[in-house]
Amino acid sequence: MSVPAYTPLQRDALAELANIGCGQACTALGALLGRVVDLSVPTVQALDLADAVEALGPAEDVVTAVVLPTAGDMEAAVLLVFDQSDVARLGALLGVDPADHEMAVSAMSEIGNILGANYLEALMAVAGIAAEPGPPMGLTDMRAALVSSALASSTAALEAAILIDTRLSVEGEECSIAFVLLAGTDDIERLLQSVGLGTEA
Repeated sequence: MSVPAYTPLQRDALAELANIGCGQACTALGALLGRVVDLSVPTVQALDLADAVEALGPAEDVVTAVVLPTAGDMEAAVLLVFDQSDVARLGALLGVDPADHEMAVSAMSEIGNILGANYLEALMAVAGIAAEPGPPMGLTDMRAALVSSALASSTAALEAAILIDTRLSVEGEECSIAFVLLAGTDDIERLLQSVGLGTEA
């Protein structure tokens, strides 16, 4: 199933929901790090899964990701993708030696859990949908393989992705994180209906 051709107003609504979720996630990360964290959301896209993999960057590039499957009224998966240079930067803020890959991935799992759980909590609260994240899973692999792992973590039919490209600044340390909400098109429709912009009559 392909993603519907959303109107500019619907895309703006998805972007606003993403901004709210990312804002709460940013606040939670700042509390974890004990530092001022600024986060911007320059782009939000609703894409088919194949297009989302391409939009994330070269499929063969090795990245670290955190996957949080969700359960409840909305069965989906949240995927946070970190480039290796950003893993080193964020890990260093937590006192992790960048050369210790296992500890770096563990640190990303903690950061990803904080970001992903708070993002999901804010999104579901606004939409009035009850869903809870499962345990985080930290992985290092090629981008395309990580998306496959995220799909395998959910029992639901995940057909589409809301891809959120974010820029994160922690007291001058710049990095980027891709938030990806993998969901069924029906669940994206429910998000739009919650703000009065559903495609169904």
